[in-house]
Amino acid sequence: MANSNNQEQEVKFYLADLASFDERLRRMGAQQVHPRTFEANLRFDTADGALTQARQVLRLRQDEKTRLTFKGPAEPGQEVSVRAEIEFEVSSFANARAFLEALGYRVSVAYEKYRTTYKLANVEVVLDELPFGDFAEIEGPDGQAIQAAAAAMGLNWEARCTDSYLGLFGLLRATQGLEAQNLTFQEVKQKYPAEAFGLKPAEL
Repeated sequence: MANSNNQEQEVKFYLADLASFDERLRRMGAQQVHPRTFEANLRFDTADGALTQARQVLRLRQDEKTRLTFKGPAEPGQEVSVRAEIEFEVSSFANARAFLEALGYRVSVAYEKYRTTYKLANVEVVLDELPFGDFAEIEGPDGQAIQAAAAAMGLNWEARCTDSYLGLFGLLRATQGLEAQNLTFQEVKQKYPAEAFGLKPAEL
């Protein structure tokens, strides 16, 4: 979710124990704004992969709503992921897919997760259960607010990750012999330790 300036600022943390961290958030007074919800995503690209080469994202997402999203490349040298984001609701997942395909885009990869969303002070915290592992994602108005929130939640700032889930998926495919073409629960049957991503569990 972008802020009012159509800019997304966020950071991820690998969680060794998602259930315990969920309980920690509740004890801190975090307000659940969306319960655990299944989410299906389709990433689109041109036949020659031009969007990926430009580090841009064109995504169609289905959960309780259907949303179409464009993300620009992440700004270099930032402690959190900072990138332009334009997102809006559409009425039909099937029609939106047909629209994009009519324009010449094709589905390059599908990915799935279960997401639970909380609000805590001035940041949004989501708990993401992906086929390959569990993560917390903090999104806020700026990097300072995100870092302060992470500290309050007992997360190790040095364990943060600014890569995308599909970037982490590509890393697993390259280093772990993972043959799955899509990051779905049908194709990816196990969760990987933090070290497989070049990360470490973030809970202190």
